[in-house]
Amino acid sequence: MAVDVLLGLQWGDEGKGKIVDVLSAGYDLIARFQGGPNAGHTLEFDGKKFVLNTIPSGIFFDNTVNLIGNGVVIDPITLKREIDKLKDAGHDLLAKGNLLIAKKAHLILPTHQLLDAANEKKMGEGKIGSTLKGIGPTYMDKTGRNGLRVGDITLPDFKDRYKKLVEKHVSMLHQLYGEVADFSEREAAFFEAIELISKFKLVDSEHFVNDYLKKGKKILAEGAQGTMLDIDFGSYPFVTSSNTTTAGACTGLGIAPSTIGDVIGIFKAYCTRVGGGPFPTELNDETGEELRKIGHEFGATTGRPRRTGWIDLPALKYAIMLNGVTQMVMTKADVLSGFDKIYACTHYTYLGETIDYMPYDLVSVDAVPVLKEIDGWNEDLTGITETSQIPAKLQSYIDYLEQELGVPIKWLSVGPDRKQTLTLH
Repeated sequence: MAVDVLLGLQWGDEGKGKIVDVLSAGYDLIARFQGGPNAGHTLEFDGKKFVLNTIPSGIFFDNTVNLIGNGVVIDPITLKREIDKLKDAGHDLLAKGNLLIAKKAHLILPTHQLLDAANEKKMGEGKIGSTLKGIGPTYMDKTGRNGLRVGDITLPDFKDRYKKLVEKHVSMLHQLYGEVADFSEREAAFFEAIELISKFKLVDSEHFVNDYLKKGKKILAEGAQGTMLDIDFGSYPFVTSSNTTTAGACTGLGIAPSTIGDVIGIFKAYCTRVGGGPFPTELNDETGEELRKIGHEFGATTGRPRRTGWIDLPALKYAIMLNGVTQMVMTKADVLSGFDKIYACTHYTYLGETIDYMPYDLVSVDAVPVLKEIDGWNEDLTGITETSQIPAKLQSYIDYLEQELGVPIKWLSVGPDRKQTLTLH
């Protein structure tokens, strides 16, 4: 057996949570492998809507075990809030026992969030567009070998370790930014949340996942954010702090590269991004605003309005190459139903040349999109349930993308609900 990987091919917000939820019934284990509570995976079914930040998106299936992997950074307060909300909605995860947490996952402290906010404030107009949830500073402590991990909460000197790291953060805040906001209330909530987390099953994720593989279990690794936000290969420095690509599944769960099976890449029928940074196909006009309005393009976690633009084929080809994508999912095709004409970026004009690949620097040098006009479809897609109902012009768009990208589009999403998903191949 192999570990299938599901991840985003753009700048995030592609609809990963919904598709994991759709596919979960066919897997024994869903495992988040990177990112933190800056993720907002939205799931809709049976007239209800759920937003998951840290918990894997297979949590609503009783047959599926869900693992928060070692590559994830966990804010205990946010995780407790998630768990409590699900319990209020009739999903008691502690009673069900289908949520496991990796001991090697790092903890986000209240002072990590203070460092995040202070750094963004100091950067002014050059700010990254952080979600201010402490993600970056936590990964910095991880790579700096200072971090606290979930497994540490079981140790008798955990509070001493916590105090030592907090003192370091407070000193940094004084020296670099000249102020330290009061975090006593959040600190109390942090330790209350730690009490709850300690009641869940804490595991060595590398042993757990590999044991599942030996037993022939089906495993799906769930990514957060998107390929173009990868710390190594994204639009640096306007990226997240983790590896959002397939390679991140190996380090984020403790599995060998040879265990990777299918790589399912998700992309929107157009494109969006949140925060600062380059976005070649961005539409700063009425069309962009219409896309935002029709597509409800506002962050599931932050509520921030997303930037919108046409689909970017050079960026998609780059993401497909990096991840070894074998199958794709196109989401939000229904959002484009009101447009007579849509467009696809086929190349960039870059430093006086026409190129069809992702260049090293998109930040200081503009990549101007070369656009291909495509006929739109006016039919409402939200009610279709069979592939035979797909409008001819939408099918033409799908065929064009498959030809250009060289990977089959296996699923098509035509609405936010679990049932609004068509299998094409």
